Parts: sequence; C-alpha cells; structure tokens
Amino acid sequence: MTDLFDRNLVLGAPLADRMRPENFSDYIGQKHILAPDKILRKAIDADKLFSMILWGPPGSGKTTLACLISKKTKSFFQPFSAVTSGISDVRKALDEAKTRKKFHQQKTVLFVDEIHHFNKTQQDAFLPTVENGTIILIGATTENPSFQVNAPLLSRARVFHLRELSEDDIIKLLKTAIKDKIRGFAKLKIKIDAAALRHIAKLSEGDARDAYNALELAIVTAKKDNFGTINITTADAEEAIQAKFIRYDKSADGHFDVISALHKSVRASDIDASLHYLARMIEAGEEPLYIIRRLMRAASEDIGMADPFALMLASATQQTISFMGMPEASDALAELTIYLAKAKKSRAVDSAYTKAVDDIKNLRLDPIPLDIRNAPTKMMKDFGFGKGYEPYKTKDHRPKNLHKRKYWHDETN
Repeated sequence: MTDLFDRNLVLGAPLADRMRPENFSDYIGQKHILAPDKILRKAIDADKLFSMILWGPPGSGKTTLACLISKKTKSFFQPFSAVTSGISDVRKALDEAKTRKKFHQQKTVLFVDEIHHFNKTQQDAFLPTVENGTIILIGATTENPSFQVNAPLLSRARVFHLRELSEDDIIKLLKTAIKDKIRGFAKLKIKIDAAALRHIAKLSEGDARDAYNALELAIVTAKKDNFGTINITTADAEEAIQAKFIRYDKSADGHFDVISALHKSVRASDIDASLHYLARMIEAGEEPLYIIRRLMRAASEDIGMADPFALMLASATQQTISFMGMPEASDALAELTIYLAKAKKSRAVDSAYTKAVDDIKNLRLDPIPLDIRNAPTKMMKDFGFGKGYEPYKTKDHRPKNLHKRKYWHDETN
C-alpha cells in the first residue's frame, strides 16, 4: 500500500506536497477547530485522539492535518487511500492493527483519505475495531458525511468541518513557498507582482493545492531577465491558472446548496443574490430544467395567489427553454428569476394545502357527504347518492368531522 507520507517520495513531488507544514505554527487556516484552546488541538497535543471525520473542500488542509497528527501521536499511524484500496486491504490493515494491540499494546490511528469512496460494506468493516478501541479512525472527505458516511460509523466519530482558505491565507502560503530554501523556491531569483499573487489566490477559491500548482507553473514558464530573475506578472499568473474553475458537482453538496440558496434568495426578494446563484448554476453546466422546476415551486409555494401570473411565467419559461435551448434561454431564466424575486410573497396556498394534508394523515376520514357523491346508476341514486345536490348553493361540503377545520386564509384582500 502506498504511504502518503513517505519522505523518500518528496524529491520531485508537487509543490503542494513539499510545502506541507511540519508543525502547527506553520499551519494556515482552520483556527475555528485548531486554535490552542479548541478541543481538537488539545486532543492532538495531548495525544488523546478519538475517531473523527475531517470534512472540507479540496485543498483546505485535511491531509495536511492528518500528517501533523502522525508526527504528534505515539500510536502507529497508518495512511490509507479509499481510492486505491479494496475490502481485502481494509481487512489486512485491521488484522495488523489487532496484532499490534495484542502483542505490543499499541493502538493504530488509521487515516482513510477520501473515505466517501468506500461503500457500505467497506465502511462497516471498521465498526468493530473502532468500537473496541483497536483503531482510531480518521476519515477525510470532501462530501457531506451525513450522506456519504454510514450512520453507525458516524455516530462513533466526531465531525470537524474545515473551511475554504481565505485569499490572504493563500497569499501567505505562496509567499512562504517562494522564500523557503529547502522545499520552495528560495534558491531561485523570483520577483512576483502583488497583483499576480492576488489573482492566483482569488481564482484558486480557497484551494491551497490549486494555488500551489498555479504558482509552480508560473515559475516554470515565466521568462528570466538578463540578470537571471524570474519576473512573474499578472499576465503570467492568468496564463498559469487560466479560467476560473467553478466547483459544482451535480451529485454532491454544491448542487443542493446552490439551488437552496437560489430559492431562499427569491423568497427573500433579494434580486442580486438570486441572479448570482442562478448564474452560478448555469455557468457550471446545471441542467436548466432542474432550475426551472425549483423556480416553479417558488412561484406556487412562496408567491401563489398573491400573483398567479408568476406560475404562468414559470411555465412559459419552461417552454422557452425547451424551444430555444441553452445558452440562448439563459436570459429567459434570468427574467423569471427577477420577476419572482420582485413579486409580492404569500405562502397562503402552501399553508392551506399543508393543513389539509396534515388532517388527511392524522384525522379519521369520515364519509363524503351523500349529496356530493357521484351517482351514475339508479341503484346509487336509490341509496341517496347525489340527492339534494344544488350546484351553486353555498354550504359546507366537507366530511362531518371536519366542519370546524379552516385551511384557507385569503391574504390578498
């Protein structure tokens, strides 16, 4: 099994791997979980580790944190990749951990990178050894553990959420790499514009690995002047990182987070935020019919009878998308989004229907009154079906036990 921390592989490794910090004083970001007074930092410093899931976006420092833990703990630290390993590898690692504990009284810290790539059977294999203390499991994932880690395993671990690094954090990392004499580029004469550093930091969107890769590419490709100095301009930085990469996995959290943000921005009548999240989805290649379905829901749920035209416009927009396709229909989606955000809001329809459904689920269903039942045959008429029915007479047509129930409250008057 490949050792993720094998120092023999450092020579020639990518800059992101070479620049992993050796101690917490060099670790950038994640103060909300790694400040000296935080429980995780205290546990690491005291070597009182517990099973945990490190959840965060790419390049936020999950593997780096695991590497620091490996330097601090007296337990046997075993890195493990869920991408390249199977159930046989899992069982072998667990057997070795049992032997280590039985004959050497040493616990094993098993770091499983990309744990969300393991299926239920593979994740279940960890349960007995986590439960009896044979291993301390540290899983790293970019995906929401609530959906990607088995509930029994999740209940035996603490989840720590790592956040995207700020632009200033990224700039600190890049400056350190340029000045580092052993792992970085201090042996080279490098001059880089502040604007170039800021550009890389901005487009890397909190991903330290992306930022390091862009810096390394810029250094390799930038021209030297007559004095041997590598001058990196904003143009060099733009060429190195090129187009901004929009992180948006249709099967992951980003997909649901952005559509939720769009709906809630429309609901709050925040036009600019609504347009932002709409553009974010469209530019990431989201299926337009997925977007229009949610906007149709917003038109009926959050606007309803306050402006019935909203749902009509949503339906027309759906037809426009089908006829024109994308990207031509993007303006139609934007027009609908603006209209819905500006429209008067009312949840009266949704509230009324929800109350009706609640009664269906929780109250006894009394018989439908005879006078409004269907009576297609003589026998049914003889039984009184449809008897006394007056088409336009105002009366209570509900089952008898619901006569005092009130669902609809007109907010438009």
